[in-house]
Amino acid sequence: MRIRLETSVDYFLLFIVVIKFIFVLTAVSHIILSHSTNKKAAKSDPKLVYWRERTEFIFIISMAILLIYHFNPIFPEKYINSETSLLFFMFGFVLIITADWNIFVTESPWYKRIVSVIT
Repeated sequence: MRIRLETSVDYFLLFIVVIKFIFVLTAVSHIILSHSTNKKAAKSDPKLVYWRERTEFIFIISMAILLIYHFNPIFPEKYINSETSLLFFMFGFVLIITADWNIFVTESPWYKRIVSVIT
């Protein structure tokens, strides 16, 4: 995959990829450090959580801006390159993984029936 930085959208895509890379690094580091008993790990873990939350927020806002730009009905031409397509693909997984599944699962009638049968 070859990155072309010809337009401002290309630079914005690069920004989103960098933010996503930082998010993945902080998320993986948080998982590793949360299982560590080292005092230094316990001290740096809250910082990683802080930056993971911030980069996740920046990523979601950036992807929302990208969606608004690409699907704006005023512009008749829709051009989605491979980088944009990959980001939309990754964004779908991020939304599924970071969704608040407790609201959907624990408050649903079928879940309450299963729990009442088991207990």
